Amino acid sequence: QVQLVESGGGLVQPGGSLRLSCAASRSIFGRMGWYRQAPGEQRELVATITSDNKINYADSVKGRFTISRSTATNIWYLQMNSLKPEDTAVYYCHLLSNYHNYWGQGTQVTVSS
Repeated sequence: QVQLVESGGGLVQPGGSLRLSCAASRSIFGRMGWYRQAPGEQRELVATITSDNKINYADSVKGRFTISRSTATNIWYLQMNSLKPEDTAVYYCHLLSNYHNYWGQGTQVTVSS
């Protein structure tokens, strides 16, 4: 089993930045990522990064968000710049490892003036 603990959400003005972190409880491999779910919407993929550093972004965040990871600390990050009101959602970190899916508890990101 792997536990994922997220941090870094909050309230930010349009155009601002936030960084989300996801810490795994043990050494991991596979595909790490971030998803988000806005009220009344389905959960959607934001970005993923694999153990061999293949990266994928949703079109809506390309050029604004950056996913990265630290192998030394089993943490991955989502740097979010130029935030827009439509980025408002609960953000979940995700791990796919050995055909198992693991989810964080979710952290609220609100972009509003």
